[in-house]
Amino acid sequence: MSTLTTPHIDVHRGGDRMKTRVSWLDSKHSFSFGEHYDPDNTHHGLLLVNNEDVVSPGQGFDTHPHRDMEIVTWVLGGSLVHQDSLGHSGVIYPGLAQRMSAGTGILHSEKNDAWRLDGRVPEHDEPVHFVQMWVVPDEPGLIPGYEQLEIDDELAGGGLVTVASGLPRYRDRTAIAINSSHSALHVARMTSAASAEPGAEQVIDLPDAPYLHLFVARGEVDMEGVGPLYEGDAVRLTRSGGQRVVARRPSEILVWEMHARLGAQ
Repeated sequence: MSTLTTPHIDVHRGGDRMKTRVSWLDSKHSFSFGEHYDPDNTHHGLLLVNNEDVVSPGQGFDTHPHRDMEIVTWVLGGSLVHQDSLGHSGVIYPGLAQRMSAGTGILHSEKNDAWRLDGRVPEHDEPVHFVQMWVVPDEPGLIPGYEQLEIDDELAGGGLVTVASGLPRYRDRTAIAINSSHSALHVARMTSAASAEPGAEQVIDLPDAPYLHLFVARGEVDMEGVGPLYEGDAVRLTRSGGQRVVARRPSEILVWEMHARLGAQ
């Protein structure tokens, strides 16, 4: 466990993120990734990757390897076709939680491609917008695995929904399990367009944890002690939690709760 005791709140604006842009991909990196390396920005707690990607129709990431990483993919718009060397194949869309445990090694591809449904191939001209997050597993060399689960109904309530977790405290209400016993991902869809009235607001309280990472995936929120946060902004909290987060327009936030840091599990 971490020995840090001094509370700290660090705001990272979305426009300051490192970027990868090619003809078919617009990717923004909250931490060092690929050729973008900053020794002072490699991780927070156990979270190593928080990439926000937009992939053009018919394009995507060809088959490539991963190992010793818990990878959670959260789609915000469009759909993403997943295939891997374990034989899993499926479509990830908003409201469906997906986890891939790379373990001893796995190959997979992620494409914004057409898929067959009841023998038909639908028209496919929409970009896919998603966030992919990597956390460190408890130990290397685990058996690779894959899991996905639809949790759209739970998100309709507007509160923090536990999407993926290895923390025992969330065992009874976790959508998917990850091999990281100090980590949990929560998602909140706040003030949905269907229910929000002019002037209405929704409030959630952040969990208490040695390390928190809040990412504004869409919309705009106000965080106690920080102020306005806009789409793409992130807040890294150390030994600080319980703050109120308020939304007055349709917004979606992703919150990693972590009780250890890299090298100190």
